[in-house]
Amino acid sequence: MADIDIPAHLIDLESAAWAEQQRGALTFAAADAVQAAYRDHAAAAGVSRLELEMAVKQAVRHPESDSAV
Repeated sequence: MADIDIPAHLIDLESAAWAEQQRGALTFAAADAVQAAYRDHAAAAGVSRLELEMAVKQAVRHPESDSAV
């Protein structure tokens, strides 16, 4: 996966959505906010939305393996 600059606000949004999901309480609003942020940042940065989302999820869900990405 290419090196992708991940802004802190994406980490914050994904972390909040991941916490909701783990509690079984993921809301549409949280999921929609994360996806909109992915689309907006990917378009502005000229990167793949999918690669961006995968990188953010990796950073949030598996922070111990960040150095391997």
